[in-house]
Amino acid sequence: MEFRPCIDLHDGKVKQIVGSTLGHTDQKIIENFISEYDSSYYAKMFAQDKLTGGHVIMLGSGNEEVALSALSTYPGGLQVGGGITADNAKKYIDAGASHVIVTSYIFHDGILDTERLEKLVTAVGKKHLVIDLSCRMRDGKWFVVTDKWTKFSDFEVNAESIAYIERFCDELLIHAVDVEGKKGGMQETLVRDLAEWTTIPTTYAGGVRSLTDLEKFKKITAGKLHVTIGSALSIFGGDLSYSDVVKYCTKDEVK
Repeated sequence: MEFRPCIDLHDGKVKQIVGSTLGHTDQKIIENFISEYDSSYYAKMFAQDKLTGGHVIMLGSGNEEVALSALSTYPGGLQVGGGITADNAKKYIDAGASHVIVTSYIFHDGILDTERLEKLVTAVGKKHLVIDLSCRMRDGKWFVVTDKWTKFSDFEVNAESIAYIERFCDELLIHAVDVEGKKGGMQETLVRDLAEWTTIPTTYAGGVRSLTDLEKFKKITAGKLHVTIGSALSIFGGDLSYSDVVKYCTKDEVK
């Protein structure tokens, strides 16, 4: 189990946002944290702590410059997502991203567009591609949600669909949308399912808020899944010590 850090960018600043409040014209965006530091500050921190596979997510327009700053600060150590297409993906790889992360581009109009997916693979190679299968439950099943998590796709996340999608990418990133950013505990059912279904590196995001949660996560997954933590971390205004998480996930004893 690895700790995969995050740098979420909104309006050019590092923030922690309840992601499910984005994309709604009739709902106020809930911001848990706005940092006084820029993206390169966090990229440098993650590089010093030898954390790889962290994701830089551009939440809307106006974030490209600060995303590129993070990538240049820690070349090869960070992944980038948000507005990625087959046309611009290589630019981010060339700028230092280890991988590009995609959701809405390949899940548009509610379906998986395999033509777009294949164009991405051609543009950057499977080894540089992370597919985000962030999902919500509907009628007892998990479905990918797109367009800032406002629209259900018809793509059910299950053993069969994951086996198919893994053929096109190097890793998976999966947010449990209903608990993400709320610091209320993980979506244990999804965690169990993902540990059973996935065969490539997969990072889970959503609700982890304490070392007790991390211990439970590790037990449920048998260490198979990686984990990211945002709003609960001390570096983003939360109560969970960042250094303790780093130590725990690198198998050092937390004092």
